[in-house]
This record gives sequence, structure tokens and C-alpha cells, in this order.
Amino acid sequence: MEEPEKSETPSHHHPPIAETRDPTYLEKGQVDPDGNPKSDSFIAAEQEYSDNANAGSGRVTLLGDETYPEGGLRAWLVVLGSWSGLLASLGLMNSIATLQTYVATHQLMDYDEGTIGWIFSFYTALCFVCGIYIGPLFDRYGPKWLIGPGGLGVVASVMMLSVCTKYWHFMLCWGIFNGIATSLLFTPCITAIGHFFHERRGFASGLASTGGGLGGVAFPLLLQSLFDRVGWGWALRILGFVCLFLLIFANLLVRKRLPPAQNASPHPDFRIMRERPFLLLTVGVFFLEFGLFIPLAYVSSYALANGFDESFSFRILPILNAASVLGRALPGWWADKIGAFNTNMISLCVTVFACYVVWLPFGHTTPGLVMFALLFGFATGNNISITPVCVGKLCHTQHYGRYYATCYTVVSVAVLLSLPVAGSIVQAADGQYWGLILFTGLTQIIALVAMYAAKAASVGWSPWTNF
Repeated sequence: MEEPEKSETPSHHHPPIAETRDPTYLEKGQVDPDGNPKSDSFIAAEQEYSDNANAGSGRVTLLGDETYPEGGLRAWLVVLGSWSGLLASLGLMNSIATLQTYVATHQLMDYDEGTIGWIFSFYTALCFVCGIYIGPLFDRYGPKWLIGPGGLGVVASVMMLSVCTKYWHFMLCWGIFNGIATSLLFTPCITAIGHFFHERRGFASGLASTGGGLGGVAFPLLLQSLFDRVGWGWALRILGFVCLFLLIFANLLVRKRLPPAQNASPHPDFRIMRERPFLLLTVGVFFLEFGLFIPLAYVSSYALANGFDESFSFRILPILNAASVLGRALPGWWADKIGAFNTNMISLCVTVFACYVVWLPFGHTTPGLVMFALLFGFATGNNISITPVCVGKLCHTQHYGRYYATCYTVVSVAVLLSLPVAGSIVQAADGQYWGLILFTGLTQIIALVAMYAAKAASVGWSPWTNF
């Protein structure tokens, strides 16, 4: 039976927690032989969850003496499969500025920015909100029956996008169908890594998530080149075949290792939101994602509105995503050293700096906009890859999918509203982007405060605690 994880503080080198077992359940809240209790908030949360989850079907039985490979062929093949799946799914998500800018100037040129933004907001929201069931289903049944249908759905939606001409075509094909299909890929590709890595989870998750950043570089450049050569239709079809190739690898390689908790339910349980550290973390991720998607969707439109030529305006997004690749890989290693929460908070400070000190005063210049793209891309790349690790620090690995999906189901409301709200802010400012920039920075400040509060609720207010 599995012991609860200890909070990662600088003084965590103690003997293992002593076990008191009954035939079916490991009691929570035990202390180690040196008398150092586990974090009170985590004890209470785990006790409450264990007592209440799956009510009516018996207590959840967790694994005992749980170990992690931390490497090996099978573990790294799972990382490769996750990388391949995220390259296709998050690569498309990170290319929405290219797609939105193109349709806004061609097929949907008669619609305003806010109305067009609803298409891509529905897409990103459904990517997360559907996870409320996909996470528990992964915990119970594994990734096999999720990644296969999800991959087929993503490829089909990209192919159908190539023939869309009306607003409702785009909303149905991309906003709804592709959003649901992507959600089937997103959660399994992230959470499967947690079954093979614990001490090196930040590094492994960071490596896998570089796929999304790399897709955000390659896909916009591919589309921009193909738009001029073969047109919209064949550009999207070629992109669909690329995604098909990548998702075949994801379906073959992504696997889970740990068996499900006995009597684990495939149904969501929002009672875990009563755990204060998890609730505060969810609030932080809510505002983090609210602000993250605004530059991803509007940076190309911002460049066009400020007099940059079309070629540069389309290339600024790949620059942002290229920085995101480094931001997903390097801080992942660093997060294993200083703590995932600490790394995320440092990155949020960088995003605030990028918005208020670089983008707002200097974004109308080429060096200023490029510097903003590099800083914002690097920092948010870290946030994207390390936030799942933060969630994993607050729960058992066997409940990782449930906690992760619950968090991002709440976050889906933020990504649903972010692009229409941003478009309305631009319209209210008569086409100027200063209000959008101020709002983006504000969301990151709120995220920073909430994440620090989540850390404090777990291990105390000291900023130097490794967590």
C-alpha cells in the first residue's frame, strides 16, 4: 500500500514513514520515526478523499512501497510517445494565431475579432473541460482507448477544416470536434509520464512537452509556406497527414504502469476541491492559462495592426514557440532541483516583466516585439510543462489523472473566455492593444499570488522552501 508523498523541503532526508496497516488500507497522517509530521493540509486532504471518494463502493486501496523506474527503455519510449502526441495536439493549439489571422482576412473577413475568437476559445476550452472524465478514465483503464479515437478525431477535423467556408463550419469542425478529440490526447500524454518518473518527473514532463512547442514552430511555418504554394485546402490536408504520422507513434508507445486503485471510479469527484492547496493551485492555473492564450492568438494580429508586414507578423508566433521549446525543457530539469512551485513562480515573474516592461512600451518596435516573444515564450513554456508536476505533488500518482483533469476542467472556463474577452478589449480601445497587454499582465500577477498561497498552504510561507 502506498505511502503519501512527503513535501519536498530542504530538510526531507528522513527515514521512511512507519507503516500501520490493516488488511486493506494504509492509514494516513502517520509520522516518521524522527517525529516529523507530514504536511497537515495534505494529510487532511488525503484522509478526506480516501474516506469520501467512491462512496458506496468501498475504500480506495493504494499500492504499497511504490517505486518508479526513473528511466529505462520502456519509460523513455513513453516519453517519446507523449512527445509525439503533444507535437500533433499542442502543436495545433500553439498555431491558432496563424489559423485565426488567416481566416479573419479570408473566409471570415466579414466577422469581428471577438466573434472569430469564440471558435478558438471553444476549441481550447473543450480540450480541457472534457478531461473531467478523461482523467479518471485514464486512471481506471489506461490510454489505449483514449489516444486511438482522439488521434483519428484530430486528423479528421484538420482534413474537414480544409473545406470549411462558413462560420458555423469552423465552429463545428474546429471549435467543437477538434476540441473534444484533442482532449482525448492531452490528458493521457501528460499523466502517463507520472507512472514512470517521480524524482525526475519535471525533467521528463518538460522533454515531452517540448513537442507542443516544436509543433508551434513547425506548423505555422509549414502553413505559411503552403498557403502561397498550394492554397488553404491542401495546406491543411498536408498538415493532417503529418498529424496522422505522429499520432500513430503516440498510440503505439504511450502506456501506463501502475494498476488503478481498487474500487477506483471512472467518475469525477469535485470534493477534492475542498483541499485548500489544490483549490489555490487551481485558481493560479486558471489565471495563468487565461493570460497565456491571449498572446498566442493575438500576437500576429498585433503585429499587423502596428504596421509590420505580413511575413514578419506570421513569423513572430514561431519565434515565441521556439523560445517555448527551451522553456519546457531546461526549467524541467531545474524544477527537480528547486521545486516545481518555485520554478513556476519565477516564470510568472518573467511573464509579468515581459508584458509590462517590454511589450507595453516597446512592442511597436521590431527588437521589442521579438524580445517579448522570446521572454513570454520561454516563461510560459515552463508553466505549461511544470504545472502538471505541481498538481502531482498534491496527490497520489494513482489519482493523478483525476486531480489533473479536475484542475483543467475549471481552467477550461478561463480559456473559453480569454480570446473573446481579449477581442472585446481591443474593440473597446478602438483597435489599440494597450488594454489587452495590461489585462494579460494582470492575469499573470493574480496567478503568481495564488500559486504562492498554494505553496504556503502546503509547506509554509518561506520563499526558500524547496517545493
